[in-house]
Amino acid sequence: MTERGTNAARRRLRYRPDCDLEIELSWFALTDVGRRRETNQDSYVVSPPIFAVADGMGGHSAGEIASAAVVRRLAELGGRESVSQADIDAVLGDAVDDIELDAGETELGAGTTVTGVSIDSCADAPTWRVFNIGDSRVYQYFKGALSQITVDHSVVQHLIDTGAITEEEAEVHPHANVITRAVGFNEAPIPDYTSLALIPGQRLLICSDGLTKELTDIGIQHFLATQPTAEAAARTLVHEALENMGRDNVTVIVIDVHAVGDVIDTGSIEAAGIELDGA
Repeated sequence: MTERGTNAARRRLRYRPDCDLEIELSWFALTDVGRRRETNQDSYVVSPPIFAVADGMGGHSAGEIASAAVVRRLAELGGRESVSQADIDAVLGDAVDDIELDAGETELGAGTTVTGVSIDSCADAPTWRVFNIGDSRVYQYFKGALSQITVDHSVVQHLIDTGAITEEEAEVHPHANVITRAVGFNEAPIPDYTSLALIPGQRLLICSDGLTKELTDIGIQHFLATQPTAEAAARTLVHEALENMGRDNVTVIVIDVHAVGDVIDTGSIEAAGIELDGA
């Protein structure tokens, strides 16, 4: 397990160096080994403008080495005034070389998922750049609705996409843990990228599959909706995953967007999209 960066509450950041626009964010990252694993092979980085989770795989300590290499390289982008897609591609390529060197010869090889967001200061309007390799995920919770932003690179996702199985069948499929794309294994990393508006009142969740194995989207939405802060949401999600079964390492990053320039989130229950019983 490797942790890079520090958690923060209501941190104001310059969107890009050539303008006065500021954004106000809170973020909280948390990881747990779970109840059935001996080691934690998840790693994370929270170092604006980059936030990411990596879930390692491979025999013995290989997965931990792989995820650590990825977040170590991504952390090199922390503190920069701008981060491009080419920058992310470059450091992930460097991470593949690091994994080969650090892990050495292993029976199963060494690799890791990686998923996260960066603040895209190259865009005309405030934007997140979402990137993903593997089956860790990025979600958005906004105005009462949860959306999965990333698409899993997995065998079961391919079967769902082709209509071979249903989402319900995917949950119990024997190949549920088999991914089709990773960082490592001496292959060039190929992330999927998408853009997402960066807007006040938005809450993002970045997580390893140790969370999504234990909580449904309905459960994730409930806990994101009812917890008042990024820290409370992150701690609750990890706690609930462990209470369900905790079969895997669990890692989450929750990011709250409080303000973008003069546009702010009022922080009211109504603005957050939370519905109260009897209201």
